[in-house]
Amino acid sequence: MGADGNKVLKRKVFDRSRWMQFPRDVVIGHGVLSQLPAVCTDLRLGSSVMIVSGSHTMEMAGRQVIAGMEKDHRVRSFVADSISMDVIRQAEEAAGDVDFLLGVGGGRVIDTAKIVSYNLDRQFISVPTAASHDGIASSRASVPMESGHASLQAHPPIAIVADTGIIASAPHRSMASGCADIISNYTAVLDWELSNRLKAEPVSEYALALSKMTAELLMKNARTIRPHNEESAWFVIKALVSSGVAMSIAGSSRPASGGEHKFGHALERLAPGKAMHGEACGIGTIICMYLHGGDWREIRDALASIGAPTTPKELGIDDDTAVEALMMAKTIRPERFTILDMGLSRESATGLVRMLYEE
Repeated sequence: MGADGNKVLKRKVFDRSRWMQFPRDVVIGHGVLSQLPAVCTDLRLGSSVMIVSGSHTMEMAGRQVIAGMEKDHRVRSFVADSISMDVIRQAEEAAGDVDFLLGVGGGRVIDTAKIVSYNLDRQFISVPTAASHDGIASSRASVPMESGHASLQAHPPIAIVADTGIIASAPHRSMASGCADIISNYTAVLDWELSNRLKAEPVSEYALALSKMTAELLMKNARTIRPHNEESAWFVIKALVSSGVAMSIAGSSRPASGGEHKFGHALERLAPGKAMHGEACGIGTIICMYLHGGDWREIRDALASIGAPTTPKELGIDDDTAVEALMMAKTIRPERFTILDMGLSRESATGLVRMLYEE
């Protein structure tokens, strides 16, 4: 019998190929909106663009972007004051045959542009006006549904243009929320490693290391993050981009989303409109770090020094709701195993919320 008929003797072909997509141009600094046309020319994106922005961010930055882009591009605009499947469909219809999109605004605006560009198979550029979470650079988008927020697969921006002057002028609460979102990488990485040990879930060592390093750098510099300071805005935006790149390397949000995010999404469902995404995840990070046996007080102190909330009370949420969120967390993305999926009792959950108030 020849070797062709014997599978044991056939040479196994190594094939672990997959796509990794990263932003090609990242421009961060004072007054960099003026460089947008040059970025578009460098990337050869085309001659027509739709700018997605909100009513407030249109006045803050959108009109300046339109004025700059109109010199060399045919410009269309779309105002997205909220994000929903209806708004996304309307934006897709409005985009028509434009060559690419620009998302100018906060998380909801950028997520809308991200999903529209993904569905229409066109590129988009992220132009954040606040540093509230790592969605400015990631391939995931959060969309509210009847059952709660859904994390949808999209693609990362082909470029990021972040004007630190505009970002520093945003309410400090937004930047503090973004910092909390980065710090939450600490426990997201611990949960990923835990799932690897208990469930044999594959991990990406490179994504894991980058995510952890990003959180460590922000923790180390937490006391230097000051309201309405451009240097602080520059540092936080760089960290958010780094976190987004870690997700691109991993091919999922795993390096930046663990039990603390499951708690955060549950809290957002139970108390809609009370907490920003990063704020909710920051409180979840304190709890999850305690469960992992780590230095939860260090996490809490860093969040407090930045100006992020560390208790439900600071968000105007009662403690019973936070307990319910801890109990609900295991139902959020049940396929993603975390420390909160290991049989947390209601009595323990109540104790964990009380722990947040300890001196």
